[in-house]
Amino acid sequence: MSTPTVRTRNPRRYGMVIDIDRCTGCGACIVACAAENNVAPGASRDNDRTSISLLRVFTIPNPEPVGRRAAFVPLMCMQCERDTPCVAVCPQQAVELDPMTGIVEQMPQRCLGCRYCMTACPYHARSFNWADPHWPSGMEATLNPTVAPRMRGVVEKCDFCQSRMHAAQDRAAANGSLDPGQYTPACVEACPTQAILFGDWDDPASPVSTAGDTFAWLEGLGTKPKVRYRSRQPWVGAMANRGGAAPRKEESNG
Repeated sequence: MSTPTVRTRNPRRYGMVIDIDRCTGCGACIVACAAENNVAPGASRDNDRTSISLLRVFTIPNPEPVGRRAAFVPLMCMQCERDTPCVAVCPQQAVELDPMTGIVEQMPQRCLGCRYCMTACPYHARSFNWADPHWPSGMEATLNPTVAPRMRGVVEKCDFCQSRMHAAQDRAAANGSLDPGQYTPACVEACPTQAILFGDWDDPASPVSTAGDTFAWLEGLGTKPKVRYRSRQPWVGAMANRGGAAPRKEESNG
């Protein structure tokens, strides 16, 4: 009798490297993220504190008299790997760090809307649904059928387009494997300057592993973010770890 083939899945540490020098602040990543994840358009009375955005691009002015006048910094959930603040404070276990992907998962079915995770997140990378999603007439037909819209009263954030990862898993399973390998989040696909790289930090040949020298925003916190940045401008790296908080939503372009 032949021995049955055992299908295995390799643990991964998905992450990003964002080249700030390449980012033009065009906002294509923001639009692609909203379309992919069924983020409803904000109401006319919405502001940065009440609107939903899983990805924002912040404008950081140059404090030096030479060089670029400003830098544009795309910022989303940093997928913290160590002592993940949002995981530690959630009373409902609605936030979990998946050991098989390295992605910090947000489960709206468990969320009670306490917003402890929003308070704990040093990157201001989470949004609260103050109202049920509403789309202009006819726009419902354009929604992504693989992503369930979130209801009023829950928190949401970037999850590296997990619907695309699940599709990659399905394709892998059809080929006799459980390992989805590489897939591409919407923001990476949409960036016209290829400023966002995505890959597995544990794969030495992945785009993130071969990106060269990088730094994390607020690296001194010790949370080991899997979203990292690079720039040839020294003041950008200095600003990223100036000891204060990450940029606030009021400074964002979207």
